[in-house]
Amino acid sequence: MSEVLLIAGARIEGGSAVDLIVEDGRIAEVGTGLSRAGATRIDADGLVALPGLVDLHTHLREPGYEASETILTGTRAAASGGFTAVFAMPNTSPVADTAGVVEQELALGEAAGYATVQPIGAVTVGQKGERLAELGAMADSRARVRVFSDDGFCVWDPLIMRRALEYVKAFGGVIAQHAQDPRLTEGAQMNEGSVSAELGLTGWPAVAEESIIARDVLLAEHVGSRLHVCHLSTAGSVDIIRWAKKRGIDVTAEVTPHHLLLTDELVRGYDARYKVNPPLRREEDVLAVREGLADGTIDIVATDHAPHPAENKSCEWAAAANGMVGLESALRVVHASMVETGLLDWADVARVMSYAPARIGMLAGHGTPLAAGQPAELTLYDPEVRDVFGASDLQGLSSNSPYLGRPLPGRVLWTIHRGRPTLAEGSLVADLAQEVRP
Repeated sequence: MSEVLLIAGARIEGGSAVDLIVEDGRIAEVGTGLSRAGATRIDADGLVALPGLVDLHTHLREPGYEASETILTGTRAAASGGFTAVFAMPNTSPVADTAGVVEQELALGEAAGYATVQPIGAVTVGQKGERLAELGAMADSRARVRVFSDDGFCVWDPLIMRRALEYVKAFGGVIAQHAQDPRLTEGAQMNEGSVSAELGLTGWPAVAEESIIARDVLLAEHVGSRLHVCHLSTAGSVDIIRWAKKRGIDVTAEVTPHHLLLTDELVRGYDARYKVNPPLRREEDVLAVREGLADGTIDIVATDHAPHPAENKSCEWAAAANGMVGLESALRVVHASMVETGLLDWADVARVMSYAPARIGMLAGHGTPLAAGQPAELTLYDPEVRDVFGASDLQGLSSNSPYLGRPLPGRVLWTIHRGRPTLAEGSLVADLAQEVRP
């Protein structure tokens, strides 16, 4: 029999304090003054209770790039940030473009035990953009893949993009596009603007993102299929998504925490921790994507957690890899950029970081209300503390975080996955993988 938990005094989505009893992987009761003989008590006085966070855009690197991250270390990082489920991007080696690879990823996630790992399948074979991958086989596999993306590469050929959108309609799937015109970004090093001009770095124009999004929403409308836009980053992209939704096109979009907070001014120091794809944009873009998230144009926050070994970042800017780790810091950055600014409340945070990503990814058992009878996937967060984000906050294999040394509000204290703590009083539960492995 699993451990019974009594969570006392939690504020569900920032509301009034209540107690929750967790038993057999589900929330058994919600109320006030609850008690249960033999239950382990968690004092949640003053803590915000959120449904377990769901990340629709995570790079776990395994198989093939285990020097950067593994599914075990990546899900430990997820648990420390309050996530109970992550969607694993397919840019592994081999690429996750077959049923065999996605089933391997699923099994590794199950063995680790820290979070549900839902594989994302590649759209094209080897992410090369030339022919469709085995979309149907991945959908029918034990992994039941429903989200497909060539993330890291744009599905640039409009005919292949159209065919992919048509194919996934048969099983209700979605194509998640990395919107980057490859010709417009050849040699690009940072956002195209006044800072790139001053630094003499080749610019990455906003239109390289916006033109692909504009094309793809029209393709999605033409074939009547679902489109999801990854890591939207410009004011113009927000305008296009807003127009498409008003037109009734079935499109959703995500923004990363770093595009909600950081700007291209940080590139002036040539610190490769700030090199990312899409690049950090102007202050005007940051304000626009915040507004888009607040008004529902942008549906979710997704981390784009992208770990790299130190040598891939501790080098000259031009040679450095793109990407930032973000699982451990995401909720705190959303707190800083959206809650403290009054743009979102905690119920909104639950929507953009749990309910909506689970819905878009069609992930059962996650993104459900904290109510009696629901799966016990939840996060307990202290919104009152503020401290400096440091290396000790990182639980994965890589340390390429843009927030090191930066004060951030809040702290995740408890993460509960399938009714069991994976993070307890701010510390990862040890040896969890051994406990759950069959």
